[in-house]
Amino acid sequence: MEPGETDAEAVVRELAEETGLVVTPSTLVGRVVRGRYEIFDYACTAVGGTLRAGDDAEDARWVDLADFTRLDQSGALVEELADNLRDWDVLPKR
Repeated sequence: MEPGETDAEAVVRELAEETGLVVTPSTLVGRVVRGRYEIFDYACTAVGGTLRAGDDAEDARWVDLADFTRLDQSGALVEELADNLRDWDVLPKR
């Protein structure tokens, strides 16, 4: 977060920078700690922009549940991502 930013402002800015999407954030769905970083994850609605991978990502794409499951089983996801999303009940529904 930048100094003086609210969580909502940081979410909007970060998603625009890292994914190219314009979003409207809503509820907090979970929190993780990665090293010295505490990360708060929010449900968001995409309202504009074009999905693209940011400079720190290899790929960005929309996936359904079958695609997500294949990525998880192949080890292509960040460690603990699938478990966290399952625990928070925010996996793709189909």
